[in-house]
Amino acid sequence: MQTTRHRPLPAWHPESLAARLPFLRRRARLVADTRAFFAARGYTEVETPCLVPVPGMEVHLRAFRTEFVPHLGAGERRTLWLRTSPELALKRLLVAGAGPVFELARVWRNGEVSPRHAPEFTMLEWYRPGATMEALMDETEAYVRAVCPPVVAHAGVATELALPFERITMAEAFARWCGGLDILATEGDAARLGEAAARIGVPPRPGESWEDLFFRLLLERVEPNIGRGRATFLTHWPAPQAALARRDPADPRAALRFELFAAGLELANAFDELTDPAEQRARFEHDAAERVRLYGEGWGVDEDFLAALAHGMPAGSGIALGFDRLAMLAGGAERIEQVMWLPMG
Repeated sequence: MQTTRHRPLPAWHPESLAARLPFLRRRARLVADTRAFFAARGYTEVETPCLVPVPGMEVHLRAFRTEFVPHLGAGERRTLWLRTSPELALKRLLVAGAGPVFELARVWRNGEVSPRHAPEFTMLEWYRPGATMEALMDETEAYVRAVCPPVVAHAGVATELALPFERITMAEAFARWCGGLDILATEGDAARLGEAAARIGVPPRPGESWEDLFFRLLLERVEPNIGRGRATFLTHWPAPQAALARRDPADPRAALRFELFAAGLELANAFDELTDPAEQRARFEHDAAERVRLYGEGWGVDEDFLAALAHGMPAGSGIALGFDRLAMLAGGAERIEQVMWLPMG
């Protein structure tokens, strides 16, 4: 007996929208509550460009490329990109003296599709001059608790947001769930980390780099144990994963960076911001070269951002939070397209 295969309804179909509408109405309330939360704390909502000469400096992110033609048929053509984050633009505004700022930013990342990933999505980012990483964790906890229900759940994992958010360092997490492994002592040394991982039953794969093995241990051994019964801030990342965070003055092997997990989902990534232009240039140049080595293509460093950093960016902290994932938790959605008005077909 043959069965008929039914194609999914297009996103514009009334039945399709009706199925998403409860989640979308909850998302709309989340947007309004977000704006109210930050306005009450003295933040200014800003808008920064989506088309940029440098889409972001993270090595493994793939961006969407386009071409700018100043005048049809005339003028020098320029390669531009859809931004992967508004981070570098928002930091320029900090240099300019804008004070505490936030943006509900539309961003694009190529090669990312799953029930938790979409190529076009919304990032909530906010930056506060003068804030320490600890102060930013306090504010993030207050924000999530203010805009979400007391209990959130995803894929069978429930988190009580009324409970104090757990704060655990990367060193503590690896020691606890990776058989006492001292992750900071292996800084960037693939052979040393490989030997330690093999002792706990995770032998390195041929050619596996320090970074690849670090993330495999994080994914397989650490993340399944955090952000479950209560939300978790995973803090003080190994220095090779510093990105745009400054190193911990108390232990330079660690970076002042944290990620937030709730209901088994990674929600946010945050830094106590690096303000040293020389160190930032060295990191950017390393990352640009690494991107070309790994993927055979890329883009240069953001010279305009480095010029702004040299002019003087105030010390402070900032965070990028996946707003669609937060909307999934707030409304109980299972897939990211359920919280998008018109998901990509």
